[in-house]
Amino acid sequence: MPDGTIDVEGQQAEFDDHHDDPGDRPILRARFEHNGSPRYLLYAIKRLELDHDHGFHLDVRLVSDELEGGVETVEAKLQEGEADLIDIDYISTARERAEGASIVAFHPYGRTVGGLVAPTDSPIEGLEDLRDRRIGVVRRLDKNWILVRAACREYHGFDPDEEATPVESGSKVELTRMLADGEVDAICQFWQIVPEITRSEDYREVLPMSRLVQELSGTENKLPISTFLTSEEFFSDDRETIRAFTGAYREAVERLGTDDDLWVEIRERLMYEDDPAVGRAIRDGWRDMVVADWNEETVDGMERLFDHLLEVAGADALGVDHIPEGTFRVDLQEDLI
Repeated sequence: MPDGTIDVEGQQAEFDDHHDDPGDRPILRARFEHNGSPRYLLYAIKRLELDHDHGFHLDVRLVSDELEGGVETVEAKLQEGEADLIDIDYISTARERAEGASIVAFHPYGRTVGGLVAPTDSPIEGLEDLRDRRIGVVRRLDKNWILVRAACREYHGFDPDEEATPVESGSKVELTRMLADGEVDAICQFWQIVPEITRSEDYREVLPMSRLVQELSGTENKLPISTFLTSEEFFSDDRETIRAFTGAYREAVERLGTDDDLWVEIRERLMYEDDPAVGRAIRDGWRDMVVADWNEETVDGMERLFDHLLEVAGADALGVDHIPEGTFRVDLQEDLI
């Protein structure tokens, strides 16, 4: 199991190798977690010079995955004016926007949920076994815990927030440590870290959260859970830069969908475990979860899933009771949907 000693500076150096002179191009300040999966995409954009091809300069800085003032570091960076581009799940986006944050979701990223991971010899075989267990979560408002609560209430007749004990870790790294030290019976870990944990025979994935997304949404269409965000001000004043990023994003998604050699490079330069099997698992998981584009039908599905989660789990679980108007900007040519 990864020990949490992550060489963040080494990863940043890999990006800095491709941070050439922006020239007179507009700069898009991207701030993303050092252990989040978007860094693979951002590396591809920089490595292939897709940002300059599309007329802008992407400045990537990797930041902590911890909480600042109750929100993720990347959220804090955007709200404090230190970033122009981040990604978070759309429930968090709705929550922060409802509380007054001037943020908008302008493009999908993907079905970025995690997995329920337990020791191999654990009696936990499914959600129905979570009663009276200690379950590690990054925070109780994390999308993975919300999905678990909704599914338990919908299919098993109990709320694990009340009949189990959620233990907040504050970060993905700390969450893995808690499982390794036996402080919790299972954890809801983010998808890209699950292969690193389960590479050991001591741990197994009990349930992928992507299954809960599809079951609770009632659709076979792959729904993005995380989206790319910017500020209202940047979206209004620098719309051409945002549009340019979406073009670079689509090209990078296409390349990452077919180029296995690029994934080998990403594994060697950005992944914590230089293990070909882990690299392939993360590659395949990324390809399965990413969403290249969206439209109003996609957003309708996202809103239906939100409404269902709200009905099943309640506003307290989500931290918000509605998606504020103007949260999603589906077409950069148009105003609010």
